Amino acid sequence: MIHYRDIRQRVYLETTVISYLVGRQSSDARLASWQEASRRLWEDYADRFAFVISPIVLAEVSQGNPEAAQRRLKVLSHLTVLEVLPEANILTQELLDTGAVPQNSSPDAQHIAIATVHGVEYLASWNQKHIVNANRREHIQQVCQEAGFEPITICTPTELIREFQMKEEDFENYTDPILEECYRMKEEFAAQFSSVEELSAYLLKVQEECKRKGMKVVSYYVPPEKRKQTEESGDVEN
Repeated sequence: MIHYRDIRQRVYLETTVISYLVGRQSSDARLASWQEASRRLWEDYADRFAFVISPIVLAEVSQGNPEAAQRRLKVLSHLTVLEVLPEANILTQELLDTGAVPQNSSPDAQHIAIATVHGVEYLASWNQKHIVNANRREHIQQVCQEAGFEPITICTPTELIREFQMKEEDFENYTDPILEECYRMKEEFAAQFSSVEELSAYLLKVQEECKRKGMKVVSYYVPPEKRKQTEESGDVEN
């Protein structure tokens, strides 16, 4: 069961989410799924999140087909607009200068910077090129952190819904017959040992038995000093 919260986390809705939200239903399966996720976030989670936008969202949705632009502007008319601050402009430039966002995509950097400077918890987007691109997220977060800001969680509407559901589910108290059996097995096993040393000695015996049976036993551990030497030599894979 999903519970209502007194303090709602803020979600910055980037332009692409709005476009999928009000766009005409697509026959393309992937696009249709993105439209459905956008609508579900908007309709089912409006009372669980505080949706916010910025002047750049309003400017971008105003472009293109006049009829579509009006639909986009209409759904945004009641949302809170985040102020454009000098700090956001500085962070925008940092994102561009470091290559976290391409130089020719300053509006996308602005979305990230404005939301980050205002301490918004999530930025929802379908912009796979410059924002929710898996290869860019880590770089973006690093730049924001180095600039002194708490990194924002960048995600698609689908990812945001999934994360929210995971947080709200009472997994600590959830149980089923399979889990109950696993819990019993764990308790019985743990009761055999009075210390970590005893447990470790037992596991070493199990490990040796694995070897005798011909099972592959490996170690991927790299000592810190060796990792440092490897990094300094430039041999670490990115």
